[in-house]
Amino acid sequence: MSASASAAASPSSQSHHHQREQDQQDQDQSGLSLPLIAATPLLTTFTSFLTIAIHSLLYHRNLYPPTSFLTARAFNLPVHQSRHPGVCAWVNDAVSAISNQLHLGAVQRIVFVVHGSPPQRKVCERWVFDVERFPAWGTRGEGPVLSAAESAEAAPTSHQQQPQEEDELMAEEVEDAIASEVADRLNWADIHEALRGALQRLAYAAQGAGKLPSGCTFTLALELREEAEAPIGHPQPWIPSESHLQPPTKQKPYQGESRGGVATRPIRSVRADPLFFECWLEQGSPDPEVVNSNTSGVVTNTSSESIPQ
Repeated sequence: MSASASAAASPSSQSHHHQREQDQQDQDQSGLSLPLIAATPLLTTFTSFLTIAIHSLLYHRNLYPPTSFLTARAFNLPVHQSRHPGVCAWVNDAVSAISNQLHLGAVQRIVFVVHGSPPQRKVCERWVFDVERFPAWGTRGEGPVLSAAESAEAAPTSHQQQPQEEDELMAEEVEDAIASEVADRLNWADIHEALRGALQRLAYAAQGAGKLPSGCTFTLALELREEAEAPIGHPQPWIPSESHLQPPTKQKPYQGESRGGVATRPIRSVRADPLFFECWLEQGSPDPEVVNSNTSGVVTNTSSESIPQ
């Protein structure tokens, strides 16, 4: 199933794309599975990058006044961060929800969407982070859930208990040793340099893009992998997007008319083993759009109007 998720925030001020061709080495890396000890710091680093990227877009696209931002340093780079507590909380909550879906391996693309002012709320821009080639984020202790009867049947007898515990302990030690070796092989200097380059190119592209109309709002959207389940439950951080923002599917090949835009600008292809992702900008048509409010298979976050002014 394909899905998208969004979260929106209103400002207090006013061809495809990327390269689809990858070399064989990149293709081999796309299925890489990382143990938890290596996956956790890597995922944390990427979500930090994503948080900085969102604040950078808010600043350079003038979605909030420049005076509401402070200058900080991240990845050895000067960056802009909103000082508004509501904006910071909203971004942190949204990135946390994205991180949960990344950890499940459910995400294909993360999209920062800029909408025009109501009532049309046409899509002006889509800043896309394609993470389809991300590694699998390993977790320990995953496995099929057994019923009570199956658990009782599978339980070892007393004379089997000790050898089984020893085998499990040995397997865990081997797993930890392999995980530590993988973590040690991560080239953090290369990873940080690649993310720093992506942030620089993103800021440059955002500065050079055309001026947005006044009253724009923004959302954060997820496009899920075909096999991924929609993130439903309670509490529900994501809600379905409108059909014009849904990726086309076999059942609904004509939806998603607001995706792709009339012009696409590649921004950066990040290849820092084992992180492989691409960024690009899709610019919408200047003509008003007819928005279909029907939802189908996509999810969104809360509206930007929810951020206190």
